[in-house]
Amino acid sequence: MSGLTEPPATDRCTRCGGGFHCGARDEAPCPCTAFTLAPAVLEDLRRRFDGCLCLACLAQLAAELPAA
Repeated sequence: MSGLTEPPATDRCTRCGGGFHCGARDEAPCPCTAFTLAPAVLEDLRRRFDGCLCLACLAQLAAELPAA
């Protein structure tokens, strides 16, 4: 066991509706910064979704869509 605990789910993914913790305001970098998506893909996601997406949805999109 690593001793690290997951933060409580305080947000809802605007794609799947699942609960997750957005780390954008945390001291450490948000885990979503590990995903690289092309600028056009990011713009499309911003148009389609109002708010953050959970890591599972980002991972699925990153696997399906072209990278930067």
